[in-house]
Amino acid sequence: MSKKSTLLVCLSVGLILLLSPGMVRAADMELDTEKIAVKFEREVERGGYKVVTTPELKGWIDQKKDMLIVDTMPADNYKKQHIPGAVNFELQRQPELTHMTDKMQSDFARLLGADKTRIIVLYCGFTDCERSHNGAMWAVKLGYKNVYRQPGGIKAWTEAGYPVEKQNRNF
Repeated sequence: MSKKSTLLVCLSVGLILLLSPGMVRAADMELDTEKIAVKFEREVERGGYKVVTTPELKGWIDQKKDMLIVDTMPADNYKKQHIPGAVNFELQRQPELTHMTDKMQSDFARLLGADKTRIIVLYCGFTDCERSHNGAMWAVKLGYKNVYRQPGGIKAWTEAGYPVEKQNRNF
């Protein structure tokens, strides 16, 4: 993704946050929006993955695009609601997951599959959650080529009015 595209996505995320229904933002809240947008842009740059918006992901699902969708939230959250077809691989919420045990790497690679060119989409709860960043970053580190992060997570998905599943497909 080009820097121009990344910046456009960051600005779009900022605008979405700014214009969210029911939220009143004072002028001094702009610094918070900027902080989130810049943090997101830097995560994408460091992680080497691409970004897919919530409506784009819904379109891919409707087109039955061959992809793997990974919910990186805790299993209890996943069981309550997740994007249709998603599988669960819980990652800790921390700014940068710099180390994975050999077992965790092996389990993650097994979940992602042998096809390193398959589209993989990772998401978590909301824009400021680092779980999807860590999952996307590690998928790239493990050699996967078409890795996407859906930054709005399940919160953006449900706010868009898209359907959710409520079942146990844990890994």
